[in-house]
Amino acid sequence: MGRLARAGLYAGALIGPFGGAITTSILPEIGESFGRSAGSAASTLTYYLVPFAVLMLASGTLAQRWGPQRTVRIAYIAYAVTSALAASSWTFEVLLASRALQGAANSFTTPVLLAVIAASTPKEKLGRALGLFGSMQAAGQTSAPLVGGLTAEIDWRLAFVVIAVVAVGLAVLGVPQTDAEPERDASLRSAFVPSTLWPALVGFIGWACLGGLSFLVAFRLDDVFGLGAGQRGVLLTGFGVVGFLTARYIGKAIDRFGARTTITVAATLGAGLVAAVGTTPFTALVVLAWALTGAAAQGVLVSINALVLQSESANRGGSVSVVQSLRFMGAAAAPLAFVPLYQSHPLLGFLVPAGLLVTIPAIVTLSGRGAGSRRTPRPAAPPPPR
Repeated sequence: MGRLARAGLYAGALIGPFGGAITTSILPEIGESFGRSAGSAASTLTYYLVPFAVLMLASGTLAQRWGPQRTVRIAYIAYAVTSALAASSWTFEVLLASRALQGAANSFTTPVLLAVIAASTPKEKLGRALGLFGSMQAAGQTSAPLVGGLTAEIDWRLAFVVIAVVAVGLAVLGVPQTDAEPERDASLRSAFVPSTLWPALVGFIGWACLGGLSFLVAFRLDDVFGLGAGQRGVLLTGFGVVGFLTARYIGKAIDRFGARTTITVAATLGAGLVAAVGTTPFTALVVLAWALTGAAAQGVLVSINALVLQSESANRGGSVSVVQSLRFMGAAAAPLAFVPLYQSHPLLGFLVPAGLLVTIPAIVTLSGRGAGSRRTPRPAAPPPPR
């Protein structure tokens, strides 16, 4: 692939987390515009993520049939149009509808891009390629709260104008051509196999309890420390910055030690950090712990993608689509699951996710006993000299 085409491929990783998290730091401002509470405004996250996640159960397989270039270009254009609708929303219901349409359009981007990377990368270097993709997703996660918070100082609607401009630019770049031909007979059933479903379960828990908690961190920074939208947006970016800086190294670790080991270490580290975010009484420690959580989230995310894409599945596009679907379903479920816990007692909003993260190593162990994807083998040692 040429440099411009490769740049477009990896830049596309930005749009999913960027669009999903754009309202994270501006929920109080959105709620105020429509006479709703910040908790009610958190439904803008769910309305985006539910169709995004549900449609991804099938979007990867459908893209295998249609071809990635046409699929992604149409999806970017639709995303730009629905972002413009969100920017001009005149009622809260219109905003929710536009967020749902945004999610539907975006479901046809992320899994397709991952499948293109897998089709164009040698297996022994796949971890590093996925690490780079993960770093770009982290950049989207980083810039979304920052852009949202800063634009809210003027008007939160400008955040959606930014999304529309980004989507138009990505539509122009498109997706590079590969040697793989569209698979007209790709079936949905071929994506729902054990080597897909176990990583998908890990992705659901991992992203709900790591990346999906950013809104709760924003609530704590507001409720406990009294920080404004711009301050919250800046401080929340630490998660994405650390994720961006560490994702490529995580990819190298996957190539060397295997995806299962990396997941276990990342989930254990993440549990401790999430607990620290919810319990420490010092702003600086909350910000530091949340930033380091970005590395743990990348460890889980990049590893589950590697598990699926290193497998011998005939429908890798559909399989990674299912995994991404469950990942974002976890993020969509996070506000529904953890806001009531936080409102009941703020500590529960963080300690329960930390406890769920502790279960991931056991799930990874169970999946390894089945027909899960194997780790990339190391080159065999040369025979001793005679």
